[in-house]
Amino acid sequence: MSGRNQMNGGPPERVKIVLEEPEDMWHAHNLIVPGDQVTGYGSHRVSTETSTGSSVSSRVYTKFTISVKKIDFDPGASELHLSGQIVRENSFAKLGQHQTLHLKVSDQLTLEKTEGWDSVSLETLRELTDPRKRADKSNVIAAVVMQDGLANICAITEHRTVLKQRVSTAIPKKRGGSGLAHDERLKRFFEQILTSLLRHANLESEQPILLASPGFTASAFLAYVLSDKGVETSGVKDLKSKFVVAHSSTGHLHALYEVMKSPEVQGRLQTTRLTREIKLMDHFMELLRKDEGWAWYGPGEVTKAVERGAVGKGGGKLLISQSLFRAQDVAVRKRYVQLVESTKEFGGEVTIFSDANEGGKRLESLSGVAAILTYPLPDLDEDEAENGGEDEGEENEGVNGTNAM
Repeated sequence: MSGRNQMNGGPPERVKIVLEEPEDMWHAHNLIVPGDQVTGYGSHRVSTETSTGSSVSSRVYTKFTISVKKIDFDPGASELHLSGQIVRENSFAKLGQHQTLHLKVSDQLTLEKTEGWDSVSLETLRELTDPRKRADKSNVIAAVVMQDGLANICAITEHRTVLKQRVSTAIPKKRGGSGLAHDERLKRFFEQILTSLLRHANLESEQPILLASPGFTASAFLAYVLSDKGVETSGVKDLKSKFVVAHSSTGHLHALYEVMKSPEVQGRLQTTRLTREIKLMDHFMELLRKDEGWAWYGPGEVTKAVERGAVGKGGGKLLISQSLFRAQDVAVRKRYVQLVESTKEFGGEVTIFSDANEGGKRLESLSGVAAILTYPLPDLDEDEAENGGEDEGEENEGVNGTNAM
């Protein structure tokens, strides 16, 4: 994503963003919130009257500025759909009319934040428009999580896990002394996986290709890739060093979390945001299981811990989901921005988890906000009970927090 803003020091009034690649659509999805004003292109139905007095409808494609009410992101197609009311009249549409902007890769938009740019959105904008921090496309990791008859081919980026294709077929069991039908169907299944993988993976990337399954399905697929038939399909020899085979409990996509934690994968991967998030989440869960007051989750408990300075210098860590900064309620968004700023003021570390990968989804199941403390506070849930669940009633955006599961 590239961008330029109109400012002379201080926050921008507006920023123009060029959506150069699929990952940019995800970042724009996180930057734009309800109430923002966005200028972009969209189609609009207009009616014109003919000389005979009849009405003719047609669609025009032109630039509109809307106040955003609803945001829909399609991760598979990498498209962003913004709906709202027109705030700047033009020759085709009046103020207040409903309009949807359909944004895709290579489009441009101009973003104005009517509530102002908070510290989280500004930091996101700086990171996205800094060419030194732009994600290298070669860092995209291809992975196949499979079991007999099912394979999920996906791409793992710094910020999200995208399902590229699902291959599903019925494979008959071996019966009696003959397994010919089974072997033929399995070979066809492997051929479909390899064809899909070649379509979506960059074989020239330095990153490995991950294969994972229960049992020996992944190993059998790798043997097929290295066979004469596999080499004929791929057109590439000596692919063995590109693949890492790991065990998973299932062939479904959610098994990627355990795959990314496996020693086989950790030993081959370069340090990525995803691996850091997984390690941090595992550390938090380990402290949570010990139930000694070092780890808490939930808006009320984490806020109390931050206010007491317990998420500060010397090991304090705030874990927070990106989705909380996309809340419809402005007050909710401001609350979490303040939580981030307070943590940093006390010297604590803040990690904003992407909710589009497995580590972030795990944090989402714990209300989306958690903390590792610099010193234990075993009584936070008792404070909550004494206050009659005041914080929980004040805001119902997540699971009621605790330090024991």
